[in-house]
Amino acid sequence: MEHALNARSRSARRVRALPPADLLFLCLVLALVGFGLVMLYSASNAVALYRRGDAFAYLRPQLLYAAMGLAGMALASRVDYHLFHKLAWPLLGLSLVLLVLVLFMPEYNGCKRWLVLPGLGTLQPSEIAKFAVVLVFSHIISLNHDKMDRFSVGVLPFGLVLGAVAALMLLEPHLSGTVLILGIGAVLMFVGGTGLRWFLLAGVSGAGAIGAAVVIMPDLVPYAADRLRSWVDPFADPLGDGHQTIQSLYAIGSGGAVGLGLGNSRQKHLFVPEPQNDFIFSIVCEELGFVGACTVILLFVLLLWRGITLAAHAPDRFGGLLVVGFTVQVALQAFLNVAVVTNTIPNTGISLPFFSSGGTSLMMLLGEMGIVLSVSRGER
Repeated sequence: MEHALNARSRSARRVRALPPADLLFLCLVLALVGFGLVMLYSASNAVALYRRGDAFAYLRPQLLYAAMGLAGMALASRVDYHLFHKLAWPLLGLSLVLLVLVLFMPEYNGCKRWLVLPGLGTLQPSEIAKFAVVLVFSHIISLNHDKMDRFSVGVLPFGLVLGAVAALMLLEPHLSGTVLILGIGAVLMFVGGTGLRWFLLAGVSGAGAIGAAVVIMPDLVPYAADRLRSWVDPFADPLGDGHQTIQSLYAIGSGGAVGLGLGNSRQKHLFVPEPQNDFIFSIVCEELGFVGACTVILLFVLLLWRGITLAAHAPDRFGGLLVVGFTVQVALQAFLNVAVVTNTIPNTGISLPFFSSGGTSLMMLLGEMGIVLSVSRGER
């Protein structure tokens, strides 16, 4: 009995002895989560009432996911991040299995991106794949950082991982997710020390892969062509492919400098499709104006800046790479979403981190932010 009490006391002291996590990074994450929940309710209440007869239909589950995600973030921030060295390959294997299984699921809006879990809702395997790619890349680079200039070490394993994940995601099809994962992988390879000549080779290979995809997966051709046409001239098909972009631009233009006021969007009343998801930023612009839009962008920029700062002061290479991977993922995804909503790039169907409705995304993001906070604690 006395031995058990002593062991419990030593365990408690170890928990209390942990250095504090980075407060600024934590505050930025909490600000994004809080802001996102407020805007989710404001953007979704009209469509939720119309579709489900309940104005809180999208907010209520998101609050639950946020609570679970925050609990997971708190737990992850106290776990030694070196544990993920052992979990990297198993998690990648799991994500590949899930990416295969999702191809047998029913289509939604022409895509197969969600696994239906009876009684539990849906699961988006691509979110797990992003997490797994960051872990595996960080794992490989940290173990082989002095050999990254070699093709067999600095290019081949990463190309095989990205190729397998990208091919499965293109079959869904999930173009935005593919671009995002390729971008995260490229950043980690560059930071990890892969030679620039290999990036040039990758560009040439990528062009060849696109040509092969056109031959092997002809269904992607009309899908991509339709997206490109609606991007160049959305008003050419205002009731079809261009409808979402046009309504989004109307919402952004209506906001002006300071917006119509929180909750006062007109475009969310069944004009902007999916205002609770991919196009929630357009509702932010309409209700909070240019000032509100800049505030959202500034929060993401500050999160990226603080993440890079923490990575530069990480205790080891593995921790620094994890922080770079996760913060770049958030920043790059936010950039792509804003670019889509403003018609800067073709509509690829990508969500805004912490804002868009989606339980898998929110919980995975918060878990990743917990790992960043774990790294920020410094030496164990």
